[in-house]
Amino acid sequence: MKNAIIILGAGVMQGPVIQIAKELGYHAVALDGSTEAPNINLADQFEKIDLKAKEEIESFARSLQNKFDTIGIMTAGTDFSASVAWVAEKLGLPGIPYETALNASDKGRMRECFKKAALPSPEFITVKKEDLDKLHSICPPFPFVIKPVDNMGSRGCRRIDSLEELKEAAETAIGFSRSGRAIIEAFMEGPEFSVDAIIYKGEITICGLADRHIFFPPYFIEMGHTMPTEISPDNQTAILDTFRSGIHALALADGNNIGAAKGDIKLTANDGAVKAMIGEIAARLSGGYMSGWTYPYASGVEPIRAAILMAMGQQPRGLAPVKNWTCAEKAFISIPGTVKEIIGVEQAQNQAHINNLFLRIEKGDKVDFPQNNVTKCGNIIASAEGRETAINAAETAAKSILIHLDPSDKSTEKFLAEKRGEEKHQFPPNAFDLTNEQKETLYGMASILEISGAIQEKLNLFPKDYMGRTIEENLKAVRQLAPKSTDNIVLGRSFWEAFIKGGYQGAVYYIESILGKNEKEACS
Repeated sequence: MKNAIIILGAGVMQGPVIQIAKELGYHAVALDGSTEAPNINLADQFEKIDLKAKEEIESFARSLQNKFDTIGIMTAGTDFSASVAWVAEKLGLPGIPYETALNASDKGRMRECFKKAALPSPEFITVKKEDLDKLHSICPPFPFVIKPVDNMGSRGCRRIDSLEELKEAAETAIGFSRSGRAIIEAFMEGPEFSVDAIIYKGEITICGLADRHIFFPPYFIEMGHTMPTEISPDNQTAILDTFRSGIHALALADGNNIGAAKGDIKLTANDGAVKAMIGEIAARLSGGYMSGWTYPYASGVEPIRAAILMAMGQQPRGLAPVKNWTCAEKAFISIPGTVKEIIGVEQAQNQAHINNLFLRIEKGDKVDFPQNNVTKCGNIIASAEGRETAINAAETAAKSILIHLDPSDKSTEKFLAEKRGEEKHQFPPNAFDLTNEQKETLYGMASILEISGAIQEKLNLFPKDYMGRTIEENLKAVRQLAPKSTDNIVLGRSFWEAFIKGGYQGAVYYIESILGKNEKEACS
């Protein structure tokens, strides 16, 4: 008889879990609520079970106990560590108590634990649907953050700067919550970092510390991460000490507990001093390509392998770094519309130092500017001995992917036509953040084919777009994607406004939609 491990989730983030479990000789059983999960066929066995249905998972796990010598249960990159803990507790498997898992899954309970332990964590309140009409009287001072108490990937999470934004944002956050509750907490200004740890019978082993690159307020969109961090040793110590204290406050390392912890920690300025504050700590390994890809590429450490061994009742191993490389992950995104074609994927994959390209869209898919971390178009992972080499490789590969939008989709036209105010946090942002003088320079250009030397010198000083592309790189993409009949068109202000707002995508859409209406009509 073989040994079996139950893995919650059969998505992209669980691919390395399934693969490593099989390498270790275990019968890999994947559970997922969707029969469309991409890694179903990678597993030795698949069962369609809702991952929050803990009693059903327990019943299934009991059936496996009669078929295998030993079974274990785990997850990585999902928000269902409480289901894992429930089954482990009921069946006497290695893990953490169910109530402990709830403390690390429910953000309201989590904040209460940190408050009780007097740890640096923001002030907070929890709300539900019946509280919506009185939110104005109970919310903390602006700015603050609202998010579901029990979801991941920044779903329903955003910054609030005024009462006008609050009710709709609260309804969205509550709608993303399985328990129908949201948490409102004081905004923490400062950079954010991600850290994973393996926990074995009271011993906490840090697996790595990464810089997270967060953009596009009022949302919190991670456009990439880089490991290892480049902050000072003192700040690293402060972050890791705070993270360990949070693990203890949640009782994750008590007694014979085994498992993992994933932390989001911020460095904030307070009364002239910088201190580490806890964003969140979850009782699982991270998603976002970290635990399965970034850690092994950067240090050779495989936290997933260690977590599988522990779930099967063995001592973790292989947690000592064997190299000191840099791993950089970079996302790529789109303005609203429908995908007509995707250009440059093979070119990006074949670039030096590129380890992986994860494409999350295909022809015909609807796309939108991301409001959370699960609606991006794809991700690039690169690694190299040198930090700049890895970062440049990831950024160059991400920029080489062009998403051509269908000119018949009116959502793109609506996006480009939307009037912008003067709010501090414009969302979605313009592709280019230009001064009025810089805009006038573009408005005066009648062609994208012949640009004089003097104009080119000016354009070289313009800011890059939110993907890091220059003006010229965007214009090159327009020349590549737009119909050849565009070459003789005289460009006008409307074209450049579409370009400023939507980059190459906006410009190509504008040209194609105008040509589709009347091929003889000029873009003016």
